[in-house]
Amino acid sequence: MASRLQPATMASISLRSRIRSAVGSVFRRPMIRAKDRFLRTARSACRDTQRKTLQRLLSLNADSRFSREHSIAPNLNVDDFRKRIAVSDYELFRPWIEQMQRGSHDALLGSCNKLLMYATTSGTTDRAKLIPITDHFVRDYRRSWQHWGIATHQSHPRMKLLRMVQIISSHSRSRAEDGTPCGNISGLVTSMQKPIIRKLYTVPRQAAQIDKAVAKKYVTARFAFADACVGMFVTANPGTLLQLMEYSNENAARLIRDIHDGTLTDDALSDVESASLRPFLKSNPSRAAGLELVMSEFGGLSPVHCWPNLECLAVWSGGSAGAYASRLQETFGDIAVRDHGLHASEGRMTIPFEDNTPSGVLDIESHFFEFVPVDEIDSTAPVVLEAHELERDVEYFILLTTSSGLYRYNIFDVVRCTGFFGTTPLLEFRHKGQHLSSIAGEKISESQVVESVAAACRQTTVSLQQFTLTPEWGEPPGYTLFVQTAQAAAEETSILDQLAVRVDAALCRQNCEYSEKRATGRLAVIQCEGVSADSWSRFAGNRLRKSGGSPEQYKHPCLLPDPQFDGVFVTSSQKKTENG
Repeated sequence: MASRLQPATMASISLRSRIRSAVGSVFRRPMIRAKDRFLRTARSACRDTQRKTLQRLLSLNADSRFSREHSIAPNLNVDDFRKRIAVSDYELFRPWIEQMQRGSHDALLGSCNKLLMYATTSGTTDRAKLIPITDHFVRDYRRSWQHWGIATHQSHPRMKLLRMVQIISSHSRSRAEDGTPCGNISGLVTSMQKPIIRKLYTVPRQAAQIDKAVAKKYVTARFAFADACVGMFVTANPGTLLQLMEYSNENAARLIRDIHDGTLTDDALSDVESASLRPFLKSNPSRAAGLELVMSEFGGLSPVHCWPNLECLAVWSGGSAGAYASRLQETFGDIAVRDHGLHASEGRMTIPFEDNTPSGVLDIESHFFEFVPVDEIDSTAPVVLEAHELERDVEYFILLTTSSGLYRYNIFDVVRCTGFFGTTPLLEFRHKGQHLSSIAGEKISESQVVESVAAACRQTTVSLQQFTLTPEWGEPPGYTLFVQTAQAAAEETSILDQLAVRVDAALCRQNCEYSEKRATGRLAVIQCEGVSADSWSRFAGNRLRKSGGSPEQYKHPCLLPDPQFDGVFVTSSQKKTENG
């Protein structure tokens, strides 16, 4: 029985998998050539490629009503383009996109740029944003993902014999007024995959259509644990992956029984959803027995032992996602992490080509990029740079001009230039621009909070499930760190007191302005409050309902500039008070 849980070798891989790998090599060869060509271009021709990309994008949408109204012609150079349109945000485009939703697609798009869907973003405000996704956008999107994917497979050669567990959402979760689907672009791309490509994925693509989050989680776990040859998990948010593992252990007995019987017992699934998944269900008593062995020997469905062939995790690791690094290692062991790169509904920005770094090569062939130094963003005439003009170790806001008709669009992501790949900058995500808090002029960033909490956890051996720092108004004002810990309740008060002191000291080291405000008494020492898992779930659910995003898009805020916890969380101290 134990031999079934050993890492796969060529001899132990099924004949079907080897045939699939051989056939797949035919598809991989042109992808390898395309990836190598992109890297040669990035190494030697960043500026020229970016300017050609700008010309292509302006030409593509030149006959849109927006382009005509703003005199944006195909032959504009960079300087003239900047004169035609200022640095913008979604509100500039919202009325035009609303016209598109009523059927006037030429509001933003050229006649040869077909609208396929709208990506629904969780955004940073209460109002959901719809981003037009066109056939040209999808072509660029798929090409850059192929560069990422083929490079990942080259770094992990055994992946050609293994499969992936990808967690995605549907591209048609709702419909615009004119009937255009609205949802997640990853769902659209999945729906367009060839059958031979779908063989590389463990979870059927029909799972993306499941409405209820708990049902979708169970379906994902049911198929994932049934497959001994999983080589990679793919999902943007590492928290999604950790929650899946926790949920799976809570439902281990039912999962193993379903794997043994070839069934899917989840009452939350609709009849239509169940019927769509039934053809993919198979009875697998030997796999179920192997999982039972893992349960008895290790006290749970340990990923390390359930999937001994696991090569890497494809998740975000930059910005606030870095807070999950230690928990990923605790759960999955010392496994490689291949960052997705910086991407959003508005476009893909970077492509990492190495493991264990959030830094990636700017995707210079898909969009035209501009950059505003962080300290210039509030200027009435900010410095705006092209990609080749960046400096190492400087942070910038990134602007996108895309094939979807968005021009000089400030996505409010702050990136840091970590170096150059030849002529093209390497960038890592730091934090959202809105994720800055300043009560007394200290300007704390989310990345500083993440790094300070991580340092404090190392010093106190605290294991945090979730955390968020937010202002607390008082005399003097200060910050409260809300946390969900893995420690027992009896230990919690002492642990949280220690954690608060350590985080405060670490933040003083991270931010000289914060240190000065603390030293002069203008800010109080950080307080720490425990919060239940149920309260965190309610908080996340409320934010998702307001923004219109999907669970996979949810970005947990490690820093909230405005207090949003009143009436949402029941803290540990409140529980003690209520219980007398």
